Amino acid sequence: MNQLRIRTLLGLFLGAGVVSWAGARLWDSVGTLPGVPLAAPIVLAVIAAVLVATALSLRARLRAQRERQPGAKGVDPLMAARALVFGQASALVAAMIAGLYGGVGAFLLGSLDVPARRDQAVYAGFSVVAGLLVIAAALFLERVCRLPEDDDTPHPPGTHPA
Repeated sequence: MNQLRIRTLLGLFLGAGVVSWAGARLWDSVGTLPGVPLAAPIVLAVIAAVLVATALSLRARLRAQRERQPGAKGVDPLMAARALVFGQASALVAAMIAGLYGGVGAFLLGSLDVPARRDQAVYAGFSVVAGLLVIAAALFLERVCRLPEDDDTPHPPGTHPA
């Protein structure tokens, strides 16, 4: 399974941000801009909490298994792979959502004197922060699920590990 790349996440964030900023400008010139839902940062924060809880649970179980503690419950490789896929997918989607709300928030910064727009800018800002928390939690989960380097791998004849 491939690791998440920060460049990919940053590219998604910036791309979605530019498109949503331009879309917000266009939409506002034609009519009224749709609001940023209050539930957006809450849902993203819940996803981040689930990812962190999963990572902490897996880390504790792997540590107990590695230290051969009596009664240690092993980690099913398929369950770990599913958790990793969930984390990676969440990070990719959160990067796009954070970029989307970041672009809308950047557009709204020009009209903070209007109370309704100021509230929308705050919701957008919280959504960006919550999206970044999802990304951080997914990267932590990915780090927990990383396999240790295998020192027993065969080397080609005539070569030795460094």
